[in-house]
Amino acid sequence: MATTTKQDYYELLGVGRKAAQKEIRQAYRKLARKYHPDLNPGDKSAEEKFKQVQEAYDVLSDAKKRQMYDQFGFDADRRSAPPPGQAAAPNVDFGGFDFDGTSGTNFRDLFSQFFRGGAGAQAADENEPGSDLEYGIEIDFWEAVRGTVKKVTISRLEACTACGGSGGVGSPQTCEACGGKGNGSQTSGRMRFNVACSRCGGTGRVRPICRTCGGEGRVRRAETIDVRIPAGVQSGSRVRVPGHGNAGTHGAPPGDLYFITEVKPHPYFERRGDDLYTVVPITVTEAALGAKIEVPTLDGRSLLRVPPGTSSGQKLRLREKGVPSVRQPGKRGNLYVELQVVVPKPVDERVRNLLRELAKLEPEDPRSDLFARAGTSERPGKRVALDT
Repeated sequence: MATTTKQDYYELLGVGRKAAQKEIRQAYRKLARKYHPDLNPGDKSAEEKFKQVQEAYDVLSDAKKRQMYDQFGFDADRRSAPPPGQAAAPNVDFGGFDFDGTSGTNFRDLFSQFFRGGAGAQAADENEPGSDLEYGIEIDFWEAVRGTVKKVTISRLEACTACGGSGGVGSPQTCEACGGKGNGSQTSGRMRFNVACSRCGGTGRVRPICRTCGGEGRVRRAETIDVRIPAGVQSGSRVRVPGHGNAGTHGAPPGDLYFITEVKPHPYFERRGDDLYTVVPITVTEAALGAKIEVPTLDGRSLLRVPPGTSSGQKLRLREKGVPSVRQPGKRGNLYVELQVVVPKPVDERVRNLLRELAKLEPEDPRSDLFARAGTSERPGKRVALDT
């Protein structure tokens, strides 16, 4: 038997042997548009390449045909060598059988079941829904908190207006590949079986390919749209715009468009989820005696009561003064205010005297139990003088 010189189907489509069906389909469409006879009139080499690409796709797009090809290649009667000491499996010779003839009716029925879904699957694959698109969008703190509308220019695949998204123009014509029959005979090794014509999908009729979109039915265009950013989004939020992804093929529905938000930080408010955190300075007198102070919030000034004896670093909560919730409309987070006691600088002698008098009136030592808590009270050590 002569050795075949056919090019490997995977190499022909430019994909790996473990390629997924989507990758195979994309490679086929790209090559089919490149070598399509309507786009290469009079080019015999392109026509031959187009037929080879169709043949490769017909086999690799069908799971059962692909499995058979992966196992036996072009020679269907090839078998792997039996294990030592075991008789070889009987070699079934398919030569001489024409699965299209009347004498081979049972074989034809058998293979139509075995390869069921081959032509139908290809036809269904042509109507593929459009893919989703993702774009990043940067907004500032107040746009994220209050919501906004941004104008954004994107690039997407839209249905070709020249052919209405069908990929073909003009009146249907007789398919040259099958002569209008809609099917043809295909040989793989010693097997020969009938398959639907991959050029016309079994209809026997084709329309001239649209030169605007190359038969894809879609063209890439730039589009400027208004994107509504809801109040309360944060960095990493996904804003969905339905139906603005890539158009589907041959009238299939389009995908969706997603914007991933990146929110600029604010110099005063720190955001954690829907809650806000900030630091407010207070005087020693306000911390000791208590006070009512005004603090900034998203809604303007709000009154905050500082309890007497407040320590520096203490946090107070203002309910419902945080960021609006995206997931729970009508609800808001909280605002947490950290109080920072500012110690006055005793630049005036009167201030110094008042502080000394205060120390006499309030002789409490805030470090009285410091060494006990540290576990070093019973371990006297050398005192180290500090540099001044």
